[in-house]
Amino acid sequence: MRINILSGRTLRGFMESEKSGGLVLIVCTIVSILLANSSWIGEQYRGIWEFGVGSHSIAEWINDGLMAVFFLLVGLELIQEIYEGELSNIKRAMLPISGALGGMLVPAGIYMFLNHGTPTLSGFGIPMATDIAFALGILSLLGNRVPTSLKVFLTALAVIDDLGAIIVIAIFYTSSLSWVSLLMALGIFVLLLLLNKKFHVNNMIPYIVGGIVMWYFMLNSGVHATIAGVLLAITIPFKKREKRCMSNRWQHFLHYPIAFGVLPLFALANTAMIIEGNWDQSIGEPFAQGILLGLIVGKPIGITLFSFIFVKTGICALPRGINWKGLLGAGMLGGIGFTMSIFITLLAFDDIHYINESKLMILLASLASGIIGYTWLNFVMKKERERIS
Repeated sequence: MRINILSGRTLRGFMESEKSGGLVLIVCTIVSILLANSSWIGEQYRGIWEFGVGSHSIAEWINDGLMAVFFLLVGLELIQEIYEGELSNIKRAMLPISGALGGMLVPAGIYMFLNHGTPTLSGFGIPMATDIAFALGILSLLGNRVPTSLKVFLTALAVIDDLGAIIVIAIFYTSSLSWVSLLMALGIFVLLLLLNKKFHVNNMIPYIVGGIVMWYFMLNSGVHATIAGVLLAITIPFKKREKRCMSNRWQHFLHYPIAFGVLPLFALANTAMIIEGNWDQSIGEPFAQGILLGLIVGKPIGITLFSFIFVKTGICALPRGINWKGLLGAGMLGGIGFTMSIFITLLAFDDIHYINESKLMILLASLASGIIGYTWLNFVMKKERERIS
């Protein structure tokens, strides 16, 4: 997610961690699906995630609790990019903003067109998301043949994409509201904001305690609890050009536990599903077609088309090192959904058939997008090197 391009070394380190995180997610997904469908321990394995701890199952604690920490990291990285990164300059930011906008609207439009008047229309948000760990992991396989500017574009696009998904979740995937709990959560948010902006409190304890309490009230408000993670990120003290500010320290501390702990657990818990023998018949259903076409076709078309329109109207320009063929390849990798797509699936549907089959379609679409994007970019980069030489 982070673009921090203060040095090539910083970007290389980030790319390597995302590549490793993406590989871990792939392994966890494969292992979880195999275990869940094993005739020996499949039932016991699935039962682990359904086991109740208090008022929630283990899977629900991961999705409502640990994923709030993931959203906290997303928020921290978004704040940094707004102040210091690719999003700090509006002219430079407009290209990934336009690409992200198209990459959300076109897939959602395709899904809504195919599911209009059906019970699965609520899944329109599923093909809107891009999984940055997987996308950057695939991109990194191409090595230094890929220009840094293209890596930065894809990373910035995914950050904005995450923000869009957060807004969609907050607006469209909110159940009946408990106004008392919501106002309590927002009141704590304002209090933490005052601690930062008015009283300049730089001790992390009040923010940790306040964040936990805000998460509790958000959990009981009807608005998804993970939104508390983003709100907490906004309140954390951030200072430009100061690497040791609290926000940067939290990012540094959270990045690896989330990449190698929270997200793998999320993958294990949410891919522990039974693949039915006639799963291929689901491909003909509107929700499955919406997910597959939205991610595989809608993402690259939306990202490229909107970027093209914004560039041709003079709102932004292509950075040095990026051409339209390369940008199309980045758009293809944008079709790798996974984490956020699965997360939205859990909010969109109650029917276990739709949930499991949607997860499977997300995996298929992400696999296809990764293969197509890698093959295309590999071909484009080879042609570019031959032309130069």
